[in-house]
Amino acid sequence: MGVRKLFCFGYGYCCDYLGYELLSHHRDAWDIAGTTRDLEKAKTMRYYDIKPYLFDNEKPLDDPKLFLKDITHLLISTPPDDNGDPTFLAHADDLVSSMPNLEWVGYLSSTAVYGDRDGEWVDEESETIPSNKRGSRRLKAEQQWLSLFRDYDLPVHIFRLSGIYGPGRSALDSVRAGYARRIEKPGHAFSRIHVRDIVEVLLTSMKNPTPGEIFNLCDDLAAPSHEVIAYACDLLGIDPPPLISYEDADMSPIARSFYNDNKRLHNDKIKDKLRITLHYPNYKIGLQACLESEREHDELRAKNDPNAYVPISS
Repeated sequence: MGVRKLFCFGYGYCCDYLGYELLSHHRDAWDIAGTTRDLEKAKTMRYYDIKPYLFDNEKPLDDPKLFLKDITHLLISTPPDDNGDPTFLAHADDLVSSMPNLEWVGYLSSTAVYGDRDGEWVDEESETIPSNKRGSRRLKAEQQWLSLFRDYDLPVHIFRLSGIYGPGRSALDSVRAGYARRIEKPGHAFSRIHVRDIVEVLLTSMKNPTPGEIFNLCDDLAAPSHEVIAYACDLLGIDPPPLISYEDADMSPIARSFYNDNKRLHNDKIKDKLRITLHYPNYKIGLQACLESEREHDELRAKNDPNAYVPISS
């Protein structure tokens, strides 16, 4: 078995942690490349042996057929617009015609495609009835990618992510930054997933592809955001901000859209189909791990230990 080659369209937080895991434990077995819109990030990616390519809605990749032909694994994390996914729109033809070695394709979607269910439970078989633009765009992008599975047999997998958190991107960081608020909307709950559990699901799927499948990625406990903020404050030893009622809260339209959707997500499929055991089955275990990870990295940095490297996006 030769070297595997992973290409990530949109080398953001989740792709970054996946790349970090592969290069940390399987460096000789993987080559990794990805796209970014940021020249400075491209330099950092290159420093860590990740080949950077500049790409955005207005700038498709130059000569994609040249380097896509050797790619074995493809992960798409580019945010969609009203027309769908920019990667699909710019390069679907290239992917179909120029990737003879492709073994696995993953598209990172969102549970926003289910819309508002008034707190009811949904699973991967539930109807997709998005209730905002964010969800409608994701659903259109999903349909675009699944069309390549149906029409061209590309090994496409859809991963519907709930609220992503992890080191450098959690309630601990919003509390420290001073912008965390505790907004209460009775009966409302958010589902979440730790980035390392996302990586575990992706790695497992990459080893055992099941083309055409859709998976919900979330932990076992949907919880109100104000409880998560309060627990983060407790871990940091500071007083939590006061509770604000949803009706009285001054929020941006996009923030309010998150509160308008209320559903609870089943994650049985990743456990039954992929045999996943979550490392962080609830936010308390996850936030504790984030804090411990930060402390370990601080100690390593103080010693100038090379193992203090953390993923680029954290």
